[in-house]
Amino acid sequence: MLTAIEIRQKFLSFFEGKQHKIVQSAPLVLKNDPTLMFVNAGMNPFKDIFLGHGKIEAPRVTNSQKCLRVSGKQNDLDEVGYDTYHHTLFEMLGNWSFGDYFKDEAISWAWELLTDVFKLDKDRLYVSVFEGDKADGTDFDSEAKSIWMKYVNESRIVNGNKKDNFWEMGDVGPCGPCSEIHIDLRSDEERASVSGKSLVNEDHPQVIEIWNLVFMQFNRKADGSLEELPNKHVDTGMGFERLVRAIQNKQSNYDTDIFTPILSEVESLTGLTYGVDEKTDIAIRIIADHCRAVTFAISDGQLPSSNGAGYVIRRILRRASRYGFTYLNQNEAFIYKLVDVLNKTMGEAFPELPKQAELIKKVIQQEEHAFLRTLAKGIQLLDEEMKSSQTKEISGEKAFELYGTFGFPIDLTQLIASENNFIVDIDGFNKEKEKEKKRGQDAGAISTDDWIDVNPLNGDVEFVGYDELNVNVNITSYRKTVQKKKEIFQIVLDKTPFYSEGGGQVGDKGQLISDSETLHIFDTKKENNLIVHFTDKAPLNPNATFKAVVNSKVRQASACNHTATHLLHHVLREVLGTHVEQKGSLVNADYLRFDFSHFSKVTAEELQTIENKVNTLIQHALQLDENRESTLDEAKAKGAMALFGEKYGDTVRTIQFGDSIELCGGTHVKNTAEIFVFKIKAESAVAAGIRRIEAISQKTAIDFLNAEKNALDAIRAQVKNVKNPLKTIEQIQTDLAKSKKEVEQLLLEKAKQTETNLVSKIEEINGINFLAEQVDLDAGSIKTLAFGLEKKFDNLCALFASASGPKTTLTIVISKNLVESNDLNAGTMVRTLGRHIQGGGGGQAHFATAGGKNKAGIPEAISEFKTLVLN
Repeated sequence: MLTAIEIRQKFLSFFEGKQHKIVQSAPLVLKNDPTLMFVNAGMNPFKDIFLGHGKIEAPRVTNSQKCLRVSGKQNDLDEVGYDTYHHTLFEMLGNWSFGDYFKDEAISWAWELLTDVFKLDKDRLYVSVFEGDKADGTDFDSEAKSIWMKYVNESRIVNGNKKDNFWEMGDVGPCGPCSEIHIDLRSDEERASVSGKSLVNEDHPQVIEIWNLVFMQFNRKADGSLEELPNKHVDTGMGFERLVRAIQNKQSNYDTDIFTPILSEVESLTGLTYGVDEKTDIAIRIIADHCRAVTFAISDGQLPSSNGAGYVIRRILRRASRYGFTYLNQNEAFIYKLVDVLNKTMGEAFPELPKQAELIKKVIQQEEHAFLRTLAKGIQLLDEEMKSSQTKEISGEKAFELYGTFGFPIDLTQLIASENNFIVDIDGFNKEKEKEKKRGQDAGAISTDDWIDVNPLNGDVEFVGYDELNVNVNITSYRKTVQKKKEIFQIVLDKTPFYSEGGGQVGDKGQLISDSETLHIFDTKKENNLIVHFTDKAPLNPNATFKAVVNSKVRQASACNHTATHLLHHVLREVLGTHVEQKGSLVNADYLRFDFSHFSKVTAEELQTIENKVNTLIQHALQLDENRESTLDEAKAKGAMALFGEKYGDTVRTIQFGDSIELCGGTHVKNTAEIFVFKIKAESAVAAGIRRIEAISQKTAIDFLNAEKNALDAIRAQVKNVKNPLKTIEQIQTDLAKSKKEVEQLLLEKAKQTETNLVSKIEEINGINFLAEQVDLDAGSIKTLAFGLEKKFDNLCALFASASGPKTTLTIVISKNLVESNDLNAGTMVRTLGRHIQGGGGGQAHFATAGGKNKAGIPEAISEFKTLVLN
């Protein structure tokens, strides 16, 4: 029986034999595509080619692409673990034709591979073709059907509707009719009883789709219409996990050797057995699936966080942890221990896993610990809610508060509630959840018009910004977008000096100037291989010739910070160790932020050493050594740092300053001397094993250092010690601490003396020990006085007024037995009396305070207090 590793390799080798180039899987986390958070289909990395915006390096390629489906239109999360064939992370085996072959070859090769190479039973296979859609104006795919009839009987061909047989990546973008291949894995008896054809696309767990052949020929526009793509392409996607299941003749994806090593390790860690109890099985499947998704996401540079893509990864991990907690009795972190198993089974195909194993384990372990603390807090709050409840129902608002504020899963709330004979208002919870979702949608809603073509682009946008900051250009297309009710216009040029956001560096700002108008460019980004310029208004005459002018001061400041980031990365590896690798960065004109792998806090001494070494490199005036036409292998051979989570083409750009050499597309100074000076401002933790350094350079650093010097000069003048102000300040702090203790002692003695003096003034009236006096004490001393007298006297009801501090205060203390027996309430009374001092306050029934600004009102407050208590 073929192993999963052998099956993956046979697939790639088969298409390599059909003149396809084998390419590496792109990172899971998408960049330069605002419409997608993660790669959720094999075609995503090639989207720019389908749209005609990208250069075709090879007309035929094949790969195994990592995909993640947990958000948006393609969302399988709720099914994961409960069924046997959906996954969050999955591999999509694909073969691609970019304007080369089309339906005939795609269909014939698919059939050859499945039946001749993998030896799948032809009698178990069914195919589907697109039946057409009147609303879209698309016809029945008779071409695909006629090709299929060369290989299968017409009785095995199913007509599929738009939902099943017209593939679309999203609301807009490349799309086209598709032809799916389904396999019937039921027993011979079941197959004889019920036809497999009737179960195609009916969500039967044993009659499943394994391969989708998409004939990409349309682009879905924002208005819903379809337009022909510049070229016809083939995009096929075969679920690796499902294929392995079919070849290995298993009843579940989780029974294949992709998952069995993980399941065995979960059994070993928990002491439970898979296959005995359905709830336990679901939990183990969820953990096996989710640990793969989280591990691959972290290896591609996406750390768990509280927003965006990071929140999705955190949510997946927390779902796994919650099932381990609830059904596998795991009260401590354990999922991180599964990473080593993944490295053994998938490390050869995906070398990024073993290279970052320690970092991945530390991040997952920390996240598990944090969530288990959250679960403990949620359980405590839920217990308190049930104890104080007058009914046997947890309100929807409370359930959503636990869910939204503390990350407490609703099904766990329901489970704990049922164990205590409570129910949860699930309808109320869903209403609250929908409100929150609507708020989020309103906040982030973006509407995008279709591109208006002016001078259609022939090929790629030429970026000339490494060499020129001022160049004549033409607008090729533009469009309007609306976000948060604000109109923004996006412009594409035939060439541009504007650097588009990437590699951590922000996009350029500047102007587009024609004879009749000036457009202010406030940002530049890349989308599907297009360099997009953002402005507040549409061009009045888009056919005019414009001069594109980059803001040179902002560009130079960003370039200084970007080069300083490279020098910092080099020095960090030199000082802390070669385990240091970039895990994120932000470079703009004001500062730089650099995240890197390191497992302990960087000490003050290490930070000073790092800063000194970077400044030494700056002072050495190292010249830029740039190579824009290096192959990836050549660059790596020279020692260039390649970042995990980045997708590199065959040709790369290397940036070298002395011994620092990295693959980088950003802008840099010509000589490190242009940076002037480098200053670290902060070092902090981002996640387990990830540290962050924030720093400044050039003029910003000089201004900062000058401000620090001015502040130090002011301190010297204030303490009148120019030579050693620190020593003087330390002595002042010592003297202040000593004086503070002396004042506290004096206040304590004063409070005791006041207490002694007041004892004789307490009157017993109608069984109440009554006192209302103005005292010369601060608020803290009054509180001590009040509680001291309360301990000495039963049935005490006292008011203390004071004007000794910055504001006038009233303090009321009432013995707790009086609160109950005489219906007295300090909080209510102090709010009433507060108006006399032009203030307000509140507190508990036995102790309350008020503050105001009118000390002249104290006598009236004392008088009314006596009336309130004794009448």
